[in-house]
Amino acid sequence: MLKIGLLGAGRIAGVHATAISAHAGSTLVAVSDYFPENAQKLAAEYGAEARTTDEIIADPSIDAVLIATSTDTHSDLIEAATAAGKAVLCEKPVDLSLERARTCLANSAPTGQPVMIGFNRRFDPNFGAMKAALDAGEIGKAELLSITSFDPAPPPIAYVKVSGGLFRDMMIHDFDMANFMMGEAPVTVMATASCIVDPEIGTAGDVDTAVVTLTYADGRIAVIKNSRRAVYGYDQRVELLGSAGLLQAQNMLENTVVKSTTNGVTGAKPTYFFLERYMPAYAAEWGAFVDALTNGADIPVTLSDGIDALAMAEAATQSAKTGMPVKLGDV
Repeated sequence: MLKIGLLGAGRIAGVHATAISAHAGSTLVAVSDYFPENAQKLAAEYGAEARTTDEIIADPSIDAVLIATSTDTHSDLIEAATAAGKAVLCEKPVDLSLERARTCLANSAPTGQPVMIGFNRRFDPNFGAMKAALDAGEIGKAELLSITSFDPAPPPIAYVKVSGGLFRDMMIHDFDMANFMMGEAPVTVMATASCIVDPEIGTAGDVDTAVVTLTYADGRIAVIKNSRRAVYGYDQRVELLGSAGLLQAQNMLENTVVKSTTNGVTGAKPTYFFLERYMPAYAAEWGAFVDALTNGADIPVTLSDGIDALAMAEAATQSAKTGMPVKLGDV
């Protein structure tokens, strides 16, 4: 039974606490947070102990930590935990700074401790089935990938100001999904972005609407579309055209009822947000981490994978500012 320390007690930490506690191979023993009262509340819900982050990292009886703190603390905590002999699952992104993330890899790798980055969408059953079908050769060679990722509403401006921007905060999931599906990182990144949903987002220095085109060494293309506003719900779709067919993963709907009358044919909206859409993925993600620690399976999303996605976010940020494509190797 793996003993787990959870660093952070916010909304996403609560999701992870559920996954940790529900798995037969792990138990949540300690929770920390910048606000001690938040740690105390979450710990009490799961029969764990509220402690400081330093205490959790220093405790030799704790096997691994899950980092769900603010992004600007991720690299420091990865380094501290691995140096203390602990395995790590860290929420995305690795860092707001690509240079700092690379330093984190250099510092943590010599410890030999496994580090997994929390790109939970790889573990969504639908996207996983797409990847399996592609790897089985069912549509031939992948040629054109399209990823749609629209949030139902913008986040609070206070969050926007510290998020690192749409490319590092939101589209980074889609960068990783593109790498997952295509099997490698692209050669060039071209981004077009604007602020048309909420002027305050632009005032905060960010964008809320963006399209990115990724070009691969062999000519394959991926297109990613992001918006902070889709009034009908959480729009998450992936489509992959191959030389011998097409794969599509559609939205998860509130229900599967289709109403057909003289007025027309209607169906349900997509689920409203990521908590409804991706809960099974978070559970599967944690299961993969536990499997890696207990059975010697490979870490499915490595720290290097996290750095690749962050480099793509950096390239997109540069491209959106200059209006020119950016070679990933130059970032």
